[in-house]
Order: sequence, then structure tokens, then C-alpha cells
Amino acid sequence: MNLSLTKKELRSIYKEKRMALSQDEVNFLSKKIFDKFVLQFNIIENQKVSVFLPIEKFNEINTQIFIDYFFDKKVRVFVPKIQGEKMITVEIFHNSEFEINNWGIKEPISNIDANVELDYVLTPLLYCDQFGNRLGYGKGFYDYFFSTDLKILNKIGLNFFSPNEDIADVFEKDVALDGLITPIRYFDF
Repeated sequence: MNLSLTKKELRSIYKEKRMALSQDEVNFLSKKIFDKFVLQFNIIENQKVSVFLPIEKFNEINTQIFIDYFFDKKVRVFVPKIQGEKMITVEIFHNSEFEINNWGIKEPISNIDANVELDYVLTPLLYCDQFGNRLGYGKGFYDYFFSTDLKILNKIGLNFFSPNEDIADVFEKDVALDGLITPIRYFDF
């Protein structure tokens, strides 16, 4: 039976665990997560994938390896962009220009909301439990994005850590993931 902890407790534990990783460990584990993704999913030309751009100072997963792979496979690549209190997805290309937003996140300069059906949304998180409940930084951007009318076929979390504890205070508006990829394995919810 898993231990059940609050979001606040889990946020503190997993921020600390992630910040304890060296840059070499982040890159090594990111590559293992990428390899698990490639083994799990058959990505084909013209599919549409949204992938987050990491906040490097928080030791987030290096997703550039995913983006390079998608471009090589001729997959359409989208990244999140914060606009006020909501998040949109913007299509990017090899020559797209970026800037750093107020949260310290790299975003495309373009403000054109793609508003397309997405085959995959690769989702950042601090933690995910065995039921697919995702724990982020607490701003609710992804929960709002997932609850819009936009069709998303696969909401996949990427995390360095396996789901060892349950989230005790899941809210009604929290949207669960469809899967989680860690360096060790893929979890299907």
C-alpha cells in the first residue's frame, strides 16, 4: 500500500530530489526517458506532438532530444505558451525564435494558438502518483489546458521518479494523465 501525502508535502520532497540531481544525471535520465518513449510509442510523420521546454534552473527533463527526434521524423511540434491565466500551444519550426517569459520558461515569440487535435502532449511535472494524478508547480495551467475542448489523444507525463506515494488531496478539477514515462518504465493509467 502506498503512503498518501498532500500536494504540498510531495511538492517539497520532489523539488528537493530533483534539485539534488547533477546536470550529468539530468541528461542521462532524460535520455533514458526519451528511449522509453521511442520504445513505447510509434511516432509517425505528420502526427502532432506538444512538448514542454524545460526550466533548466529547476533541473527539468531535457526535452530538446525529443524535439530533435520529432523534427527528424517530420512530426509537427508544438510547445506551450502562457497567455494571461491560460496556456496555448504554438507550432514551432527549425527557425522559430524564442524568448524567456516571466516564469523563466523559454517560449516561442509567436502568439498564434495552433488550436489543433494533438496526438501527444508531453507534460512536465514534479510528481505523478499510481493513478495518473499529476503534481506540477500549482498554477493549474495544464489542468485548464486539458479541460478545454481541444482533443488530446495521449497526455503523457515525463518524470525522473516513479510513483511511490499517492496524492492525498486530488481536486475535482485535476485532470489525470494517460501515461507516465520514467527512466525505468512506462506506466499506463
